[in-house]
Amino acid sequence: MASMGEQNGVVSTRPVMANNRNFADFEPAVKKPKRNKFAFACAILASLTSILLGYDIGVMSGAIIYIQEDLKINDVQKEILMGILNVYCLVGSCAAGRTSDWVGRRYTIVLAGAIFFLGALLMGFATSYAFLMVGRFVAGIGVGYALMIAPVYTAEVSPASSRGFLTSFPEVFINGGILLGYVSNYAFSKLPTDLGWRFMLGIGAIPSVLLAVGVLAMPESPRWLVMQGRLGEAKKVLDKTSDSIEEAQLRLSEIKEAAGIPQECTDDVVNVQKRSHGEGVWKELLLYPTPAVRHVLICGIGIHFFQQASGIDAVVLYSPTIFEKAGITSSDGKLLATVAVGFVKTITILIATFLLDRIGRRPLLLSSIIGMVASLTTLGFSLTIIDHSHEKIPWAIGLCITMVLAYVALFSIGMGPITWVYSSEIFPLRLRAQGASMGVAVNRVTSGVISMTFISLYEAISIGGAFFLFAGIATVATLFFYMFYPETQGKTLEEMEGLFGKFLGWREEAKKLKMKKTIEVNGDGTSNGQIQLGNTTTK
Repeated sequence: MASMGEQNGVVSTRPVMANNRNFADFEPAVKKPKRNKFAFACAILASLTSILLGYDIGVMSGAIIYIQEDLKINDVQKEILMGILNVYCLVGSCAAGRTSDWVGRRYTIVLAGAIFFLGALLMGFATSYAFLMVGRFVAGIGVGYALMIAPVYTAEVSPASSRGFLTSFPEVFINGGILLGYVSNYAFSKLPTDLGWRFMLGIGAIPSVLLAVGVLAMPESPRWLVMQGRLGEAKKVLDKTSDSIEEAQLRLSEIKEAAGIPQECTDDVVNVQKRSHGEGVWKELLLYPTPAVRHVLICGIGIHFFQQASGIDAVVLYSPTIFEKAGITSSDGKLLATVAVGFVKTITILIATFLLDRIGRRPLLLSSIIGMVASLTTLGFSLTIIDHSHEKIPWAIGLCITMVLAYVALFSIGMGPITWVYSSEIFPLRLRAQGASMGVAVNRVTSGVISMTFISLYEAISIGGAFFLFAGIATVATLFFYMFYPETQGKTLEEMEGLFGKFLGWREEAKKLKMKKTIEVNGDGTSNGQIQLGNTTTK
């Protein structure tokens, strides 16, 4: 048998028997590995923090109707109240990067839940507009912490084979939170005016308590552990969250390299530079960035800016107002139509989670933003017709409702989840926490500006004109994404930096990386050429 196996070009049992181990090792490249259940559970628990923002967005769209009636506030106070939480998020998201580097990703999530719990209680017991604004300030800090830390933790704990799927979970739970907020609006709308909106806002304290308790069952991020020199603990976490022992070893090796720890160092605890707590990172990000870091920063901030500047929060927060402009006048009708928006958003984001690691980030992002341009343009057209008509036009009303639903579906299938996936995976390890916090800061500021000026905007240029403006911004975003954004599907977090740095020349780098990986796979897999020989002779 041994001599038979040595003969070149002869189909025998030797290649099969001798290469069983090699074929098993090569199997993940041919057949997609099963989802890692432990990493899946960790991603769900971490991403639950995002439900806090979603719930607040959804519930405020309906609660504001009753708040305006109860507290007798004007339109300017109304739009400030609606959007100010996004500005308050800045405090939390800017502090979260340093906090997570100092105390760890896990305890930062617990802190986010505790702060939001306090904010929800303050809003629920508010007796005046000023009191309500204080509650929104506290809740905003909690949301800022949650938005920054959830995608970072999930990206760092996920294996490369399912990182897109798992890192999209924050956006899934934002959408789930929005739907819960819409349902809460409808459920409490029958209560007396002064009680209904307080229940709508105060009930948000419940998920934050469950979150803070559940997170304690999660492990710490392996990348954060390595940055603290706790290699033994990091190895245990990687063994649990990787698809194979070999992948766990590879991930540990790459993280050690990124952290500046020698590969031959195998102690459970080692000394690392103090900059692992975030010192010097801001200089590297903003003052003296390399071409690669500059490219990463522009892409990370750009995708967050365009996600919000294309008008998603205007549609989600002001959907009752949009439906009223479209001709739906009853409160129940507006709230039910809004629930439909939340339902469509949630269903499409769930579909998107399964496509991210199959189709890739770039195709989904481009198809999503192109569809958003078309739906925003059509929505602006239908609202303009309704606005200039003195009688109801059924087809225009139907087109308006359809385009709102189409817009949120197209957003949720690509632009929504990919923003969080992409921005959390492209930053190098040493810059990841602070880079992600900058992206969240831009995201929330842009959202705050849109949501705090939407009423004034459509009063100035008409509601149809507002959506034509959003369509124009989305068109610019399409060109920006097409030119500057490389595909990151299947790349390890430590490979990302090699794709960036040449802006328009990233395609050449992607080809080189693909060729290098092909050579490495052939070199490892053939082991004297036997795997390729086996595949060739059996066909």
